[in-house]
Amino acid sequence: MAAAIALSGRGRGLSTPNPNVGCLIIRDGHVVGRGWTQKGGRPHAEAQALDQAMDRAAGATAYVTLEPCFHLSPRGPRCADLMARAGVARVVIALRDPDPRTDGQGASWLRERGVTVEMGLMADEAARAMGGFVLRQTLGRPHVTLKLGLSLDGRIALPDGSSRWITGPDARAHAHMERARHDAILVGGGTLRADAPSLDVRLAGLEARSPRRIVLTRGDAPAGWERIGAPQDIATLDRVDHLLVEGGAAAAAAFLRADLVDRLLLYRAPIVIGDGLAGIGDIGLTDLAHAHGRWRMTDTRALGADRLEVYEAVRSA
Repeated sequence: MAAAIALSGRGRGLSTPNPNVGCLIIRDGHVVGRGWTQKGGRPHAEAQALDQAMDRAAGATAYVTLEPCFHLSPRGPRCADLMARAGVARVVIALRDPDPRTDGQGASWLRERGVTVEMGLMADEAARAMGGFVLRQTLGRPHVTLKLGLSLDGRIALPDGSSRWITGPDARAHAHMERARHDAILVGGGTLRADAPSLDVRLAGLEARSPRRIVLTRGDAPAGWERIGAPQDIATLDRVDHLLVEGGAAAAAAFLRADLVDRLLLYRAPIVIGDGLAGIGDIGLTDLAHAHGRWRMTDTRALGADRLEVYEAVRSA
């Protein structure tokens, strides 16, 4: 299942509005098929894996990160039906599909046709990998990652606004990889006016995965950009399940103040700036007690001389 979840990451930022699912088919201890949701949502991961496995799928075990779809679509067959017809003997599912068009029906369909179905293996990890789809289905909005490149003392620029470069090349390359994993990227109107950022992906082979550009502003958006007037408006963005917020301090504060940040990426450079520009503006905090217990670290790693820290928001179920 861990391998299937890793495969699902290949479709993130490409498969929307469909979930980025991963699937692995095992027979006699060997991988005979693997797949992940392709660009635009088709083919589904299961269909791709079954096409690769061909007749070796009969009697095999399929590991899939999301319950195989059950709803009829003009774009392709139901994955639950495909698996049953292929003769898969056992299907291990990480996460039950929150989409009401499936939501348990795919698993039931398989069981009625003699397929052994197990549900719940590594469900939390699968939900994290498909965070945008899950939040869109449950809360009606995309998953939001806030990215900050900071000095040790929490600054993003010198007092005059100079910010090139806070972090080194390895951290910047990682940030570009993160861009490629998102459907859209957002900055505030002040950052757009001051820096005119291109927000593209500048990694060899991934240039075509540059996300849509969105500006948070009360004014108009320039050509090639989309506009929202408030953080809550992200719910109206079509085909955006994973949103990356890159700056500046006012935009970061606005999303934090609205409790719309699900994941923090903090790139810390081993430098001290002193009297510079803060990375985050006022978030409305009036009591330090309310700041504790809000974030859980999920990863930390060295990126050249810099360090990346990844945090997830702690929320009640």
